[in-house]
Amino acid sequence: MPEKLKWGIITTGAIAKVFARGLACSGTGELVAVASRDQAKADAFGKEWGISKCYGSYDALLADPDVQAVYIATPHPMHAEWAIKAADAGKHILCEKPLTLNYPEAMAVIEAARRNDVFLMEAFMYRCHPQTAKLVELIRDKVIGDVRIIEATFSFDGGWNPEGRLLKNSLGGGGILDVGCYCTSMARLLAGAALGQDFADPVEVKGIGHLGETGVDEYAVAVLRFPGDIIAHVSTGVRLVQENVVRVYGTEGSIIVPSPWFCSRDTDVSKIIVQCRGKNPYEVEIRNPVDLYANEADTFAASISRRQAPSPAMSWNDTLGNMKTLDLWRLSIGLTYEAEKLEAEVPPADRKPLHVRPNNMKYGEIPGVGKKISRLGMGAVLEGMTFVKPHAFFMFDEFFMSGGNLFDTAYIYAGGLSERLLGEWARSRGVREQIVILAKGAHTPHCNPVDMTSQLLESLERLGTDYVDIYMLHRDNEEIPVAEFIDALSEHLNAGRIRAIGASNWSIQRIEAANEYARSKGMQGFSVISNNLCLARMIKPVWDGCIASSDPESRAWFEKTGLPIISWSSTGRGFFVRGNPGDLSDHCLVQSWYSEDNFERLSRARHLATQKSALPVQIALAWVLHQPFPSFALIGPRTMNEMHISLSALDISLSPEECRWLYEG
Repeated sequence: MPEKLKWGIITTGAIAKVFARGLACSGTGELVAVASRDQAKADAFGKEWGISKCYGSYDALLADPDVQAVYIATPHPMHAEWAIKAADAGKHILCEKPLTLNYPEAMAVIEAARRNDVFLMEAFMYRCHPQTAKLVELIRDKVIGDVRIIEATFSFDGGWNPEGRLLKNSLGGGGILDVGCYCTSMARLLAGAALGQDFADPVEVKGIGHLGETGVDEYAVAVLRFPGDIIAHVSTGVRLVQENVVRVYGTEGSIIVPSPWFCSRDTDVSKIIVQCRGKNPYEVEIRNPVDLYANEADTFAASISRRQAPSPAMSWNDTLGNMKTLDLWRLSIGLTYEAEKLEAEVPPADRKPLHVRPNNMKYGEIPGVGKKISRLGMGAVLEGMTFVKPHAFFMFDEFFMSGGNLFDTAYIYAGGLSERLLGEWARSRGVREQIVILAKGAHTPHCNPVDMTSQLLESLERLGTDYVDIYMLHRDNEEIPVAEFIDALSEHLNAGRIRAIGASNWSIQRIEAANEYARSKGMQGFSVISNNLCLARMIKPVWDGCIASSDPESRAWFEKTGLPIISWSSTGRGFFVRGNPGDLSDHCLVQSWYSEDNFERLSRARHLATQKSALPVQIALAWVLHQPFPSFALIGPRTMNEMHISLSALDISLSPEECRWLYEG
């Protein structure tokens, strides 16, 4: 008989006791340790459940070599910290729902599990019960035809206790995170089943709710629209009793699940009621003599070797999709927790000082900067972020700890928020001297030396720094002589506000003229250029005034001069991920990158990716980094997974012949 998995429980609240009871009925697990921040509470819990190892700190439990898996049952805002610390300690993790307070934190937790190669599952116990598997089967078999509407409700009246976790803002209170997460997870599961997938993410989320005196949602509803116009209505509350059922309406009938969340908690049999059009309703019985939480523990143990649980249990992508949906629901009703606001302090997700981990980063140099510079640079545009500050900070953290130190921003990005957040992040982490800030100004229509100076001074104030490592003119204005730009930039170089200067979207002729003027006056010229350099040829400028340097003539010039280039849109704004002649939904992608020769390059990238066990986008990024001149690539990942896909491109080697073949065929 295989040895049982040895569990430790972090915290001693009500749900911890429920899990301990279930684990005692499990066929795979054994509870060996418990931890509380109060030694007396740990001892009392240990006495109740017969546990000899009772710790007065969570760190002490994680340091116990006998503990193989941990169940985290703290309030929501503490999940991320202790899940990451558990992963770093090499423990497998079952974390109570919701996995974290928000999507940015969830990314950080999942990245820690991936990095440490440990199992991680979000604890939606109903997803591990055979009733849920049967429900998915009925939907996939189209017993009620094509699904049109899903209704899911989980709501209760927890009473008025403004200091309790259900209503306290600092504890992530409110119905959406506490039990509304069940409803969104069920709707996404069933919509996915209807579409032949493990889950589906909504394409639209509209919510409304009541925020009480403590600033959290006491009751709320949302409408989710999925692909295929499947509509879900989800309802939740912690101050309101509702009918906690799931209903699914299809073209040929309906399904009712009377007890969707606790299934057969008080009996061995649960049921699903099916009503097909023109027929009498019938009950589908599901027999399950095992405790609901024992099912969860056994599912966990059976899935460890795969590192993720199979559907309908929660996989990492399923959790991320659910967290994003919850974020959108909260945003739509105006619920932002104090810890997520722009004025809040955002520490690293694991509450530890940043450190650079062993990594595969490659570095280069740019004259004047005086620091090694990561060949990949992190764009700070902030696009696609829900709770912007924690999302940006955790992404910056992960990039820095992965060896990246080049951060790209501009005066116009996000109305100045990009510079403010990047500067605040650098100060809060104490890493200003370890990073390279690339700032840009003088974008059209303010592309002149006077506006450039005022924008630079404002950028320095926003960033909270005395200097930027690289300052670039964001656009060119050919009506102004290059001498006027160089003279103005030289004043700031001499004043120490800039270490190196460059130009973005300047023609070779204007670059040559500017640097010739600088040489004639004994001044520092452009040390670096930031034009587009990409395996895909830019057919039409992404924005007015954009210039690409991907053509053979431009690349030959960079090789001759040795001038470094920092490429923006280095992978064609997603062309090597989403490029498809039949998909015309992304207008920017179509107008800027869709052409016969680019699709041939995409085909060659796919062919080489197969040979090198890589992705086409990684081949495209490697092409930028394998030019015969100093090249750097800016990336704009919105998720940590996208970031690490880009970082993995650093491990790909391309020969000059392969680079030539990729572009020319």
